[in-house]
Amino acid sequence: MQMEDDGDVRPTPTWDIRREGRAWRGEEALARLDLAPEKIEMIDGKLFWDDAERLTMLALLLENVGMDAAVRLGDPRLWREAVAALPDGPESAAG
Repeated sequence: MQMEDDGDVRPTPTWDIRREGRAWRGEEALARLDLAPEKIEMIDGKLFWDDAERLTMLALLLENVGMDAAVRLGDPRLWREAVAALPDGPESAAG
């Protein structure tokens, strides 16, 4: 659940993040646009108001660009470490 500026609580959407990015269509496009923060602002050196807004924006962008593009932005070793730290990651089951 996400708290809105007007005090309303909105359910967290089910994200459809794939390896390849995709464009939204129709009703989904309008619903996704409604999730985006109204404006981009920086507070104490961070974009957007809080982590909930940051994660929403990140998820929206990941749906558009895909995971394959995202993992090229950083050190692959650190991406692997992050995945390995997931409780249900393949590395945790093997160890």
